[in-house]
Amino acid sequence: MTSPLAVALGDPAGIGPEIVAKAWELRRSAAIPPFFAIGRPAAVKAVWNGPIEIIGSPADAEHCFPQALPMLQVGRPGVKITPGQPCLEGARNSLDALEMAVGLTRSGVAGALVTGPVSKTQLYSVGFTHPGQTEFIAERCGVSADTVAMMLVGPTLRTVPITSHLPYEEVPREISVERIVMKGRTVIRGLQRLFGIPRPHLAVAGLNPHAGENGALGREEIDVINPAIEKLREEDFEVTGPYPPDAMFHARMRQTYDAALCMYHDQALIPLKTLHFDEGVNMTLGIPIVRTAPDHGTAFAIAGRSAADPGAMIAALQVAASCAERFGQE
Repeated sequence: MTSPLAVALGDPAGIGPEIVAKAWELRRSAAIPPFFAIGRPAAVKAVWNGPIEIIGSPADAEHCFPQALPMLQVGRPGVKITPGQPCLEGARNSLDALEMAVGLTRSGVAGALVTGPVSKTQLYSVGFTHPGQTEFIAERCGVSADTVAMMLVGPTLRTVPITSHLPYEEVPREISVERIVMKGRTVIRGLQRLFGIPRPHLAVAGLNPHAGENGALGREEIDVINPAIEKLREEDFEVTGPYPPDAMFHARMRQTYDAALCMYHDQALIPLKTLHFDEGVNMTLGIPIVRTAPDHGTAFAIAGRSAADPGAMIAALQVAASCAERFGQE
C-alpha cells in the first residue's frame, strides 16, 4: 500500500474541482485508493454539495477518505473565484497547489502526483515560464525537460510525441537523431518500470505522408528517423518503423506494439483522443515520481454546470495508483 495520492485541483475556475469531487464519489465502484486534493475548498463547494474535510497533513487523508474528500487548503479563503470565469487569482492558486503537490510527492508523503487541468494562458499572465506542467514538474524534480517524455495512455493505445507545444513549421527542425533516441530510451524504461513490460515494443511514426515514400515526400525518415531507430536497436531495444502515420493506429496494428513514438503533438494526441477522449491519461516519464493527469483542458465553458465527465480523472487516479505500486516495489 502506497501513501495517499496528491491531486492538484488545477485552475479553480475550470472543471478540475468538479471532476475531482465526482471521482471521490465513485471511489468504491472505480476502486480508487485514498487521495487528497490540494487547492481551494471553496472552489469545490461552488460546484458540489458533498462532504469535505480539511486536513492538516497528507497522513490524515486515509483516515477520513471513506467519509469525506480530504483537502489541503491553498489560497486566500476570502477571495471569490467564479466557475467558468478564469482570473489571475485562480492562476496563482493553481500554480501554488501544483508547487505544493510536487513537493509532497517528491518528499514521499504522497504516493503519486495527479494534476488537474490548468490554463497556460492564465499561468503565463502570472509569470509562469514553462511550456506546460510537464516541464515545470521536471524542473522541480531536478530533471532536464529534454530527457522526460509525455506519454498519453488509453485502454488500447499509448502515444508519445517527440516534440510537443511547437508551431508545426518548427517540427522538422526540432526532431533529431539524438532527440528521438533520448525519448525512445525514456519511454522504454518507463514502460518497464511503471507498467511491468519486460521488453516493450516501440513503434515509430514517420513525419511525412507515407513515411516519406522513400524520399519522394520528404527525407526526414531517411536522414533522421531511420538512423535513430537503428541506434536504439543497437542498444538491444525492440523498435520498429518508421510507419506511415495514417496506417499505424487501426485496431490490428495497435495490438503489435506497446507505445507509438510520434513526431509531433497532434500526431500523438489525435488518435488517443479519438479513441479514448473520456479516459485518456497524460503521464510524465523520466522523473523520479509518478505523475499523471487527465488528458483534457479546463473546459471553462461548462465549469459549474455539473456537466463535466470525470472519466479521465478517474483513469488518471487509477493509472497513478497502479504505477505507484510498481514504483514502490523497486
